[in-house]
Amino acid sequence: MEAPFKRVEDRKPLQVTVDLSSLDLRMPAQEGITENVSDRGARVVTKQPWKPNDRLHLRSLSGNLKSRARVVYCVPVPGEKYAIGLQFFAAAGTWRYPSAGARKQSRS
Repeated sequence: MEAPFKRVEDRKPLQVTVDLSSLDLRMPAQEGITENVSDRGARVVTKQPWKPNDRLHLRSLSGNLKSRARVVYCVPVPGEKYAIGLQFFAAAGTWRYPSAGARKQSRS
């Protein structure tokens, strides 16, 4: 599904496991996998739906990126999962991209 607006910056394809936790402490944290990322946001596939405008904390399990985020959209995807678009606020750290050697090795 294409976004109905033009992005300020391009997203890079990257699959990283992330921990998502609601600001509502009564809700359990869940893991997701990024599909693409930028300095300002990410698309993450999760097992549970999130509501647009939900606020959450995101933490990369590879690298050191942490951010508060807002859910921009949530759409169902194949496999009984959901893709959520996140807008980052107060992000700290960076995504950990695989090295060029690791990418070559993973293709063989």
